[in-house]
Formats: sequence, structure tokens, C-alpha cells
Amino acid sequence: MRYRAVTTLGLVALLALLAGVPPLPVSAQSITVVSWGGSYGRAVHEGANIPFTEATGIRVGVEDYNGGLAQIRAQVDVGNIHWDVVDLEIADAVRGCDEGLLEPVDIDDLPPGPDGTPAADDFAAEAQTECGVGNLYWSTVYAYNDENFAGEKPNTMADFFDLAKFPGRRGMRRVPQVNLEFALIADGVPLDEVYATLRTPEGLDRAFAKLETIRDEVVWWEAGAQPPQMLADGEVVMSTAYNGRIFNAQVMENQPFVIVWDGQLLDVGQIGIVAGTPRLEEALRYVAFKTSAESLARIGRRISYSPARRSGMPLVTTHVVAGVEMAPHLPASPGNVDRALRYDWAFWVDHQDELNERFSAWLAR
Repeated sequence: MRYRAVTTLGLVALLALLAGVPPLPVSAQSITVVSWGGSYGRAVHEGANIPFTEATGIRVGVEDYNGGLAQIRAQVDVGNIHWDVVDLEIADAVRGCDEGLLEPVDIDDLPPGPDGTPAADDFAAEAQTECGVGNLYWSTVYAYNDENFAGEKPNTMADFFDLAKFPGRRGMRRVPQVNLEFALIADGVPLDEVYATLRTPEGLDRAFAKLETIRDEVVWWEAGAQPPQMLADGEVVMSTAYNGRIFNAQVMENQPFVIVWDGQLLDVGQIGIVAGTPRLEEALRYVAFKTSAESLARIGRRISYSPARRSGMPLVTTHVVAGVEMAPHLPASPGNVDRALRYDWAFWVDHQDELNERFSAWLAR
């Protein structure tokens, strides 16, 4: 009951703001929001953080991280909470909720869409979990520097793994997720059978065997800013990457990068609130503000990620600086999504630990 009372207070404060009524008094005047940094972090800061402070007077401090639950777990375990709201991969949001690391968030307490559609109907169903609020659709793709390919260009996932046809080093994130899926797609597994295959011992062996074929040519990355830099420097000829990072390099830095959408892994990010934060009311107000259709569209007009609210999509028009139409660059747009694999977070919730262990052992061989 205490939680619902607090969330109701947060919603009342938000609705009062929208009606032009002065905000409710707050016990703290700042929160810390943790995100992925780089071009995405700037888009969030300009599209959500600054407008939130202007609307509420609550300052937003920003920290960057590379994902996972370790830092959240450490804070909750010792009861010293200095993070309040965190951008999360959906599998981590579910695992964190199960472990009691995140506060529950009732979607019915979030504001409706611009046309009055209740939040529960406005958010994509796959974006809703007990402790996470749907944020943005994003994808892991692979990209290449066009200047490195005078003749035939890579255009399928199989091409990423074809060292004979397209020699040169590859960049890949130092985690098992995405890499295992990409390996099976490249090995000919149909998109709708990838996770069923991964759920079998033979399928896992097949995925690791495919990774083994390029292992000696892989440069491993950990932060989202690394793949564009590696492509620009010529350290790799192609790399897996977050589509928004490549978009930023293409549009804002005039880099000759090309995204290969074939086999893209389409995911929806969430934001969650760290359990036990003493700034719960302020964090709830931030979550409601950031996941409004208007805020998600402001972010989507700064980096090529699609709002997880249906009402936000029509608001994503052109890039606020470059003026380019955003639709061709969004991972969920027609054409781009045709050969997408939708991320199965339930698989990774069930198998993350064992596959992290196997992947680390494979790397260490």
C-alpha cells in the first residue's frame, strides 16, 4: 500500500504540472539517472532531462555505465543507494525485479497518451514488465565503412562471418547475447527457429562453432562508443554495433558507414528505479515524464530509436539538427524490420549465467 500511495502522489504531481499548477514540494531537489552515455546519452539529456528539470525544478545528475546489474546489486546489498533511475536491457530489468533490486512500477499510474489512450494500451505489450517501463526500440546491427569495399558490399549476416569473401577484422561485443543469435542466423537457421535452436545443446554447440570460424579476427568491444571509432580508425572492416551509434556517426560526423539490417536483433529498452532509493517520488515523476510520448519523440528526433509508445511514433519526424527524415533510420520501420529477429529476453533471463560462464571459458581458451 505504501508503494501505491507514493506512485499516486507522483502521478498527481505530474498531472498538476500539466495543468499549470505548481509542483508538489519535494524532499530532494536532484536525482541521478544512469544511462549508456555517448550520442544516446546526449539525446536523452536534451530530449528528457533538461525539459524535466525545466518542468519540475528537480535537477538530473547523469552517470554512464555499460549495462548489467552488478553496480545496482552492490548498492542495494549495502543499502547505500546513489543511483535512482537506470536505463536497462529488458532481460536485466526482469532479473533485477526478481532479485528485488528494482521498484515495481504500475503502468496504470503512468500518464495517458496525447489522445487520452491509457498507458497500458499505448505502450507496446512487449515493452511492459513489472519493474520496467518501456522506453525505446533499438537494435544491434552490423555496419561497415564503405570506403573499405570498392567492389561487392556485405549485405547479409552470413557476409559478416565470411572471411574469404570479405577479409579483415570484425568488432563484436564481449558478451554471449547477440553474438550467438547472429552466429546461428549466419549459419542458415531461420529467424523463427533461432531461439528454439539455442535452447538445445546441439544448437549452442553450432553457435559457438560458427563463432570459432572468425574468432582470430575479432576485436572485442564493451562500450557502445567503440564500434564507430574502430570503423573510423580502420581497426576493423565491419562491426556489430547499436544502430543509433552508427546513425550518429553517419549523420552528425559524416562517416561513410553503412548499416546492414539483415538479421538485426530488435530489442526494447526499459528504465527502472533502484529499490530503496530515498528519492522514490522524484524518480517516479522522472519515469512518468521520460516515458511520455512527447519525451520519447524528442529523444527519437535526436537518435534513431523508436518510441515504445504507439502515440510517440507520429511525433518522430526529422532530426532536430540535421533535418533528415528519421523513418528510414529507425529499426522498427518497414523495410528495416523485415529481416529482424526480436530479442527473446526470457531466454536470456533463464540462461544468462550459464552462457556467460561458457562464453568466458571459450574466450579464455
